[in-house]
Amino acid sequence: MKRLFQRAAVAAAFALVGFTAAAQTPPNVLIVGQIAEPQSLDPHAVTATNDFRILVNLYDGLVRYKDGTLEVEPALAESWTISDDGKTYTFTLRQGVKFHDGSAFDATAVKFNFDRMLKEDHPFHDTGPFPLSFNFASIDVVNVIDDNTVEFQLKDAFAPFLSNLAYPTGLMVSPAAVEEHGQEFGRHPSGTGPFKFAEWQSNQLVAAERNEDYWDGAPALEAVVFRPITDSNTRVAEMLAGGIDVMVEVPPDNLASFKSDANFSVAEQAGPHVWFSILNTKEGPFADKRVRQAANYAVNKETLVNDVLQGTATVAAGPIPPAFNWVESSVEPYPYDPEKAKALLAEAGVENPELTFYVTEGGSGMLNPVVMGAAIQADLQAVGFDVSIESYEWNTFLGRVNAGLEGQADMAEMAWMTNDPDTVPYLTLRTDAQPENGGFNSGYYSNPEVDKLLDQARTSTDQAERGRLYGDVQQIVHDDAPWLFVANWKQNAVTTAAVQGFKLQPSFLLHLKDVSK
Repeated sequence: MKRLFQRAAVAAAFALVGFTAAAQTPPNVLIVGQIAEPQSLDPHAVTATNDFRILVNLYDGLVRYKDGTLEVEPALAESWTISDDGKTYTFTLRQGVKFHDGSAFDATAVKFNFDRMLKEDHPFHDTGPFPLSFNFASIDVVNVIDDNTVEFQLKDAFAPFLSNLAYPTGLMVSPAAVEEHGQEFGRHPSGTGPFKFAEWQSNQLVAAERNEDYWDGAPALEAVVFRPITDSNTRVAEMLAGGIDVMVEVPPDNLASFKSDANFSVAEQAGPHVWFSILNTKEGPFADKRVRQAANYAVNKETLVNDVLQGTATVAAGPIPPAFNWVESSVEPYPYDPEKAKALLAEAGVENPELTFYVTEGGSGMLNPVVMGAAIQADLQAVGFDVSIESYEWNTFLGRVNAGLEGQADMAEMAWMTNDPDTVPYLTLRTDAQPENGGFNSGYYSNPEVDKLLDQARTSTDQAERGRLYGDVQQIVHDDAPWLFVANWKQNAVTTAAVQGFKLQPSFLLHLKDVSK
């Protein structure tokens, strides 16, 4: 390993020997306290923002989100044109860029990336699965025009296409590395990003070193080490002890104390996030809409966001976050009304319905999930539900929930950060997005009108029309209540005073190229 990276090895030792108040992280090496172990370092194979926070530092996409916004700007593509019918996108690629393994980034590499995800007969399609390839289902064919020009022909006009390319599922991986490592590519990543992968010690760290040849200028930091610290109290303790430089997702109980301590700096940033519980609409008590509505009336969300989350979130009204303020929606959150909940249960003819509730111990955007789960359980039981909680580590939890709740559970916590109002409902509420089809509709919700509206909205090039259509989706889904709608979060992070240039993004991603220490 390169000599400069030996400093990062000191951080690895921290993970093994623990911390004292005098602990110091290595100079010019940033130690980030993450909320969970990554599932994979293959951007096409994962879904969690926890993983994406690492991956956007190792890889680039054709386009990216402009700093501080969800607007799209050039990255590996210098420019692009869109045909009048909205079905052909032609990208001019940046020349001279190489993947970290030394292979060339060109139009053939771009085609490889999308064909690998989308074509079942591709020789490396078996290196998946690719759970968010739904984002690119509109692609009909990718054509190599020449080394520096690539063309995407879409089946239909698709308004979120550029935004989806900027999302981490659109990050470009090295075809040569995939060919070399096959299904193990996720442990041997190679991109074009500002940092190069160096080491992954399971349940201890992922380390990356500076890419001196980065096309957009070399980072200031020599290395970055991402440490999975799933327990929020432990993350806080390590931050206070000097064992990490950055801590994401600060527990509400600790936010005020960090803000008042000159040794630390707190960053906050609103963004499109929704925290909810999936309800099993296929079987059990929640197959009846009245029981689902009863659950929404039974839970005191104001108490959850004000007391449990201490004002770091607002009450959610539906699947589309208010950050998309161009969506025309007047839907209000379900009010706390336990008597209404009891009346709906009586009307549905159910008495003391038994529920199995999946709760995660931590995970991307999950907002104090154990305490939130216990509070939800108490509110549901107060109106007559009999709720049993089953808790799981984040990646185990995802494996259970993403496979579908049928035969397993009646409800499950979940959170999504998103880049477009299309993304969450399209991937989680469409009939064709049920688990057997590779989607994330783990509660099996189905409403043909919602399906129709989502199809219309994603093919419209008129944002005002899209805003009206998504407003209709919000209204219908709110009434059908396939979820327990809970909260929209304002993300946060804390850094030591030594860290400079750190910013949170509305995309919920963690870009560290311009950070120094």
